[in-house]
Amino acid sequence: MKDNSTGLTLVSHAVAMERRASDLVMTSRTPFDPVVSNTGVWLDKWADETPSSIFLAERSGEGWREMGYAEVRDAVRAIASCLAGRGMDASTPIVIMSGNSLDHALLSLGAQYAGIPTVPLAEQYSLITEAHDRLVYVLNRIRPSMAFVDDASRYGAAISRPELEGVEIVASRTENSPVKVTPFAELLRGDSGVDLASVHAKVGPETLAKILFTSGSSSDPKGVLTTQHMMCANQAQMSSVLPFLKERPPRIMDWLPWNHVFGGSHNTLMMLAHGGSLYIDNGKPTSSGFQQTVRNVIDKPGTLSFNVPVGFSMLVNEMETNMALRKAYFGDLDMLFYAGASLPQDVWTRLEEMAIEIRGRLPLMISSWGMTETAPATLMVHEPIGRSGVIGVPLPATEIKLIPDEEMRCELRVKGPNVMSGYWGDAEKSAAAFDEEGFLITGDAVRFVNPDDPERGLIFDGRVSEDFKLLTGTWVQAGRLRLDALEHLRGLVQDVVVCGHDRGEIGLFIFPKPDQVHGDNTSEGAVIDPELQAAIETRLRDLAKASTGSARRISRAIILAEPPSLKDSEMTDKGSLNVRKIITRRAELLERLYDNEDPALIRV
Repeated sequence: MKDNSTGLTLVSHAVAMERRASDLVMTSRTPFDPVVSNTGVWLDKWADETPSSIFLAERSGEGWREMGYAEVRDAVRAIASCLAGRGMDASTPIVIMSGNSLDHALLSLGAQYAGIPTVPLAEQYSLITEAHDRLVYVLNRIRPSMAFVDDASRYGAAISRPELEGVEIVASRTENSPVKVTPFAELLRGDSGVDLASVHAKVGPETLAKILFTSGSSSDPKGVLTTQHMMCANQAQMSSVLPFLKERPPRIMDWLPWNHVFGGSHNTLMMLAHGGSLYIDNGKPTSSGFQQTVRNVIDKPGTLSFNVPVGFSMLVNEMETNMALRKAYFGDLDMLFYAGASLPQDVWTRLEEMAIEIRGRLPLMISSWGMTETAPATLMVHEPIGRSGVIGVPLPATEIKLIPDEEMRCELRVKGPNVMSGYWGDAEKSAAAFDEEGFLITGDAVRFVNPDDPERGLIFDGRVSEDFKLLTGTWVQAGRLRLDALEHLRGLVQDVVVCGHDRGEIGLFIFPKPDQVHGDNTSEGAVIDPELQAAIETRLRDLAKASTGSARRISRAIILAEPPSLKDSEMTDKGSLNVRKIITRRAELLERLYDNEDPALIRV
């Protein structure tokens, strides 16, 4: 149906609900689009039908290096033949150690065309010496046959590691390399001795396409076995409920890192599946990278916009005074999609107001829920809802098991064609990931927008594993309480950690916004700032007034001087906090949080 508010062809939420003795099972009533056998099918289709249409592009000086579908296919086939000519196959993974780039995309697609898995890693693992332990962990698990970096000099320390001895290193730029490297251009020459048609014919739905390592926010990273079918089915699931994607080729300007499933599978393959264009944003939502994003968006705005909440917040702030950005961003925008955390409602509202001002109608503003293990989208909003925080309803062909507690907060488990079969080289963790009915145990909790109307969708409600008991035996739903605290402390803090396991009261570790700290008065890892402490105390008292019982009342807090440490695994490369690691590493500060005489304590 054509939606009046957005002007897009959409499919309304439609679900079926089975109520069983101890759980609920939700499914979609929307028909499932056909699924192609591998990503090469899409590439061949668009190279034949729209050969000159831009598929991939990256910034090159003042302009852009753009490649059409036919040119990309030629490069992909050449790379695939070179890899096959080296005897590589499903048992010889390629580790990609640098960030998003056009050559990164070509190598990944070329490997997929030949049936060879790639392992894209966060570039920080290689660039930050203190984070090399994560790189070493993955290299020892994977034992790659090839490694790729875009710049051999910049990644010199990483490619010189003993774990890569004997592994072929490929680099786009080879100057000043500390070790022997193969120029990427050699792969583009192809290997005429390889029967590529026969090689590609063996690539089917169960062929391993990627090994994507989880962020490790609660344990060591695990290598998710991502097949061609998982990725292709997930695009079919989304096109089933977002039919407007099939009506005109989409276009995105996207920074989201390809070592994560959101940027690397969800977004890139959505462009490939629909003959769209992916412009690689070499900026990002950081103080040093955001102005490059602004420049790129003005230059090459998209029809779809994918981002995390902090990215949208920065865009809104910039667009308050930058009319050129506002006009470019909203001028042809069909859909705005956030994930990773809940978008603040004031940011959502301001985006709506600006869209109406510039284009005269709203884009479709949606979110979804997924994991690396689910390729990723499993629940999705696919109709206008007018509010933030909802993660949607099951996508076609998925089953959602909900295990409710007495407050109708539900543990979430999932099953579907987009769900992994297991983890690389870890039979024990693979088996433990599923329940007796074959549902993936996600560890996440959700609740209904309206329990009497399941088609209104579900709301993310934290991690079950982060919940804990107070000394009284009362359960604390830490994820929900964290979101409440972040809302009340907005503008003052970057993030918080809810503490209180086996304690009498709930406390907070607070990571402040740097511009909110006055002076430099710290005490062994804690900030003593009377002005900021008073502001936080006032807001937490307001939160406490609305609290019901000890499980919802934050009674103490302490401001931490040191931000979360990537090298010490307190934070993942995508910015998620590793709560267990933070509390363990900062055990002395935890004791101070419960010391009523400590001068850094904020008592509520």
